[in-house]
Amino acid sequence: MMLSGPWRVETVEEIDSTNAWLANQAREGAGEGLVLRANFQRQGRGRMARTWTAPANSSLLCSLLLRPAVSDEQLQVVVWAVALAARAAVERCGGVAPTLKWPNDLLIDGRKVAGILTELVATPAGPAIVAGIGVNCTAVDLTVTTATSIAAATGHDVEPATLLDVLLDELTVRRPLLDSPEGLAELRTEYRAHLATLGQRVRVELADGVMRGVAVDVNETGELVVASEGRDHVVNVGDVIHLRPEETL
Repeated sequence: MMLSGPWRVETVEEIDSTNAWLANQAREGAGEGLVLRANFQRQGRGRMARTWTAPANSSLLCSLLLRPAVSDEQLQVVVWAVALAARAAVERCGGVAPTLKWPNDLLIDGRKVAGILTELVATPAGPAIVAGIGVNCTAVDLTVTTATSIAAATGHDVEPATLLDVLLDELTVRRPLLDSPEGLAELRTEYRAHLATLGQRVRVELADGVMRGVAVDVNETGELVVASEGRDHVVNVGDVIHLRPEETL
């Protein structure tokens, strides 16, 4: 398909990390819209220093360079735009619409099909944001009960390159919304509509302990609001686990 928007896609067979490469390009002056897709990552990363590994050619592994007019405290709102674009792309290509899990996962039937890692990069031209995306297209270790792939969930084989084209098409629509308060409000509304975490009983694993409660909202800067012990708590970092009905708070 012909790409709309400012995207310039480069593809490599193998690389250590698409995020690391793109961050270096940003520091050297690369403009918004540069995208790197790899068929295999040797050192793919997730949140909290975790690794992301996938067999070659089995997943969409890519990073996008963005320079939106958001503050350092609003990094999470960029995830809204990217996650919603990825969700729409999976639906268009695979025929199933994932739900979203705060802060950066896409789920199909409660299993993770994709994750997003955003990083703020200081550059001579001002702050840039590198958004890394990993989507399981074909192969996934189904013995890992928390994971799935588009093929495993739907029976549809989706090529990573095709999925990226559709994702960028969807992101073209949402990217301008990052540059105005009205646009951010629109993104927040769409994000909240698809966020499975809202209304869920959750366990939040923080650096200094564990909090249990009910996820009740996402605020204007993307932080999760959890009702616990009679008051609302704002969570900006931590692992959030959706509790099963039989699990107690």
